[in-house]
Amino acid sequence: MNDIKKISLVSVMLCFFAMGFVDLVGIASNFVKADLQLSDSVANVLPSLVFFWFLIFSVPTGMLMNKIGRKRTVLLSLLVTVVSLVLPIFGSSFYLMLLSFSLLGIGNALMQTSLNPLVSSVIKGGNLASTLTFGQFVKAIASFMAPYIAMWGAMSAIPTFGLGWRVLFPIYMVIGVLTSLLLASAPIEEERTEDRQSSVVDCVKLLSRPMVLLSFVGIMCHVGIDVGTNTTAPKILMERLGMSLNDAATATSLYFIFRTLGSLTGSFFLRVVSGKTFFLISVVMMALAMVGMVFGTTEAVLYTSVALVGYGNSNIFPLIFAQALLSDKGKQNEISGLMIMGLFGGTVFPLIMGLASDAAGQAGAVVVMAIGVAYLFTYIPRIKK
Repeated sequence: MNDIKKISLVSVMLCFFAMGFVDLVGIASNFVKADLQLSDSVANVLPSLVFFWFLIFSVPTGMLMNKIGRKRTVLLSLLVTVVSLVLPIFGSSFYLMLLSFSLLGIGNALMQTSLNPLVSSVIKGGNLASTLTFGQFVKAIASFMAPYIAMWGAMSAIPTFGLGWRVLFPIYMVIGVLTSLLLASAPIEEERTEDRQSSVVDCVKLLSRPMVLLSFVGIMCHVGIDVGTNTTAPKILMERLGMSLNDAATATSLYFIFRTLGSLTGSFFLRVVSGKTFFLISVVMMALAMVGMVFGTTEAVLYTSVALVGYGNSNIFPLIFAQALLSDKGKQNEISGLMIMGLFGGTVFPLIMGLASDAAGQAGAVVVMAIGVAYLFTYIPRIKK
């Protein structure tokens, strides 16, 4: 691999790290809930709002890539993300956090739609699924660091300029700025797409294709389980074991540690076993986790369940995404937009889970996630070996 390609690859992988900033919404929403004394259903509006913007911006972003290119679209996404991370420095009121999380969601929608296709411009002829999986590993590093940084800020004796747990935002903001500068300087050759014309209607029509539609729903379930576990795991520990929020936040970290481990090992396993087999193993792990989180009453069972769903869910996205992209190589930008629109599941699931947990405790929230796991079993026959 020549030096130019190495620089391009490093810059793209740092963008995956910046993509992981969105996962701070789980632990952040728990801290906002505690600070402002919110109910579960109201607190869950924060992570839900983040993923609402995927519904609005994903398909138009696919069209934007056709006009300005993938790299410029990623740079735009980084700019919006950096702005979203600046706002919480000035306070933690509910409406300021709503604005911050909205911009974070918009930036992430732009990034996830454009970054995955950009990988195919950097790794020409490579294994797309395994490369995207490694990108998810890099993304997961940012995800599992977030709870630790927030806890450090909340408990540290070192002055954090009055930010407390919100010190997380300026730290990630600096990384976002550095990532933007590196990507801007990276020489990446893209396929010409500027002359391709497509409309929102043309993109949405792609959902009439069974593989695209089933993949879209699969990604909705994946992100619903992801955001749901991220948000609900600490609440389960507090509800059943009487833990404080700072202690229970370790569940979120554990989830992301195993998601990171899953992404790292998944990039290897996908080279030696079929995608269908690995997908089946992953979904079985999540099914066992759902049982443990519904009925578990001990630390061992609950932490094991969180670890299982973290590892199992780590490779679902790249496997589904790769299957969808490869179903029509001439429409990858448009299909990418549709798949990222599926991250709207991160809005649907938490809202329903919040209502279920208010009515039946955290077990009710887990049952909602279990429905998503059940759907993923039905997707397995669609995966090409």
